[in-house]
Amino acid sequence: MHFDLIDLKLFQHTLESGNITEGARRSHLSLPAASARIRAMEASLGIPLLTRNRRGVQPTPAGQALLQHARLIARQLERLQYDLGQYAQGLQGQVRLLCNTAALTEYLPELLASYLVEHPGGSVDIQELPSLGIVQAITQGMADLGIISSAAPCEHLQTRPFRDDPLVLVMPQGHPLDAHDEASFNASLDHGHVGLGANSALALHLEEQALRQGRRMQVRVRAEGFDGVIRMVSGGAGVAVVPLASVRRWEGVLPLRWVALREDWANRHLLLCSRDFSVLPGYAAVLVDRLAEPV
Repeated sequence: MHFDLIDLKLFQHTLESGNITEGARRSHLSLPAASARIRAMEASLGIPLLTRNRRGVQPTPAGQALLQHARLIARQLERLQYDLGQYAQGLQGQVRLLCNTAALTEYLPELLASYLVEHPGGSVDIQELPSLGIVQAITQGMADLGIISSAAPCEHLQTRPFRDDPLVLVMPQGHPLDAHDEASFNASLDHGHVGLGANSALALHLEEQALRQGRRMQVRVRAEGFDGVIRMVSGGAGVAVVPLASVRRWEGVLPLRWVALREDWANRHLLLCSRDFSVLPGYAAVLVDRLAEPV
């Protein structure tokens, strides 16, 4: 078996893009040269690594195993380059970070901004996903870091605490559910909701919880962010499930009321997760330390 780093990077680019043509472009190779390299890899192993069809390429089981090793080697090489250079000086590197809605809107903006100011050679590719989707993507090596709810099964990943992030029910003052210090999510389903965009991680999570009760949410209107949701709620448009941190900003400013939710899934904690923190590139390890700092 004779693979070099160009072979491994070409193979990774090909599968991540879904076709050899784009994989060759990303690897700065001609299409004939890229095809020849992949054929040589398969000949060296004596087994196919790709299945080819009209829509592109997919990995065989052996190809999937090779892809995971290629990603691991790429991370280790980046870590080597970082450790042999000056600390965070002149190194270009991108961290791929997956997170849920609350992390993206409530906690990350200032943290990422300060990280990028201090590390001008770094960048962050951030994507919003539900926690279960993040766990799956991290497991498959599709991203460096994730921020997930502690309710998601992640025993096979390494985790570090990020933030406490309870979900609460917010409502206009004088609402029928305003009579107690807590309420059930099921009880809130008797009332119209103000929701986030239908494809947001939190919206998908809440729809799933309602379906588990054999019910559907009555979403009267949607907003793009928690501030918009809360302002609509204070104006009487309905109730909403939001992170407590987002409500705190509006207490004493808008006429609203919030109560705790009884369900265990609402009393959540956010975790940083990775397949292995120790093999992350140096610039990614610095970001982990920044995100895990106590507040």
